[in-house]
Amino acid sequence: MRFTESTPAVLVLQDGTIFHGKALGRIGTHGGEICFNTGMTGYQEIYTDPSYAGQVIINTTAHIGNYGVMQEAEAESNKVQIAGMVCNEFASVHSRETADGSLQDYLADAGIVGISGIDTRALVRHIRTKGVMNCLISSEIFEEAALKAALAKIPSMEGLELSSQVCTQEAYFLGDEKAERKVAVLDLGVKKSILTNIAERGCYLKVFPAKTPFAEIAAWNPDGYFVSNGPGDPAVMSYAIDTVSEFLKSDKPVFGICLGHQILAQVVGLTTYKMHNGHRGLNHPVKNLITGLSEITSQNHGFAVKMDELKASDRAELTHINLNDQTVEGLRVKGRKAFSVQHHPEASPGPHDSRYLFDQFIDLMK
Repeated sequence: MRFTESTPAVLVLQDGTIFHGKALGRIGTHGGEICFNTGMTGYQEIYTDPSYAGQVIINTTAHIGNYGVMQEAEAESNKVQIAGMVCNEFASVHSRETADGSLQDYLADAGIVGISGIDTRALVRHIRTKGVMNCLISSEIFEEAALKAALAKIPSMEGLELSSQVCTQEAYFLGDEKAERKVAVLDLGVKKSILTNIAERGCYLKVFPAKTPFAEIAAWNPDGYFVSNGPGDPAVMSYAIDTVSEFLKSDKPVFGICLGHQILAQVVGLTTYKMHNGHRGLNHPVKNLITGLSEITSQNHGFAVKMDELKASDRAELTHINLNDQTVEGLRVKGRKAFSVQHHPEASPGPHDSRYLFDQFIDLMK
């Protein structure tokens, strides 16, 4: 079957709820964990963020696709990472003159199965109540029993390791090799704009695959270590926990973002848990407990660090808190030059309130 704007599609949730709509992207069947992003813009950056691997994204903005895509300028990795896309109104044509092409062609070429024409307000309200769950989108199977059988084969995000699948498979360099400082990046699913923010601050970066042994990373003799964002459950990533533990022992500056934050927390004896819905959007309020200032942040995570354990810890202290639900947004390790945040200070897309965190990392290396 070839795509047309009237091709039917169906969305089936793990709890048996079914939504009918119209196909977008590639005709086919695919699924993953369904979650929603409240951002008003930046859909291409969202779809190419490796942290979204294995997830089907609901865009809560009413119109998606109207400004098309820019292959290089707005991509956060070398491919589309999401497992599927759900939206209300989908524009298969675009109006931005500088766009490389339409979102429809972009998703179809990437093999992404999606659905539009969905009452996304009703769908998000349902997920907010029931919590994130697996789902299946199909524009070729419509028999309910067959859909549910296919849905049952999708693994749970809890206990799933994905970073080694989405990270670089070969180490590479970024920035000016004559720069004053060298930063080793542990790639757990890093976004390009994070690397750009570090490189622009006078750093030469070497980006290492997720499972690179510490000895190989340390042999490059970096001035600091960065632990990236990424997908999956941090609790099952023992290889990353072991590596970051060695980063701490080196007594060099360590900075973690999102999954990197959760891994650093594991290193100092804290545990993580799967959230009811997670945080995904561009307008989450966070308070910096050190400065007393509040920031509007970009977020994308489904796991979090346990607050009670952090408050009781003798190895780490709370630095940032989410003002919506009082969850952990940042910590620093006592007696070490190491800190991390749950939100995304590079904010591509999103506000730039938190980009000072990159400057703090640079200052620790001076």
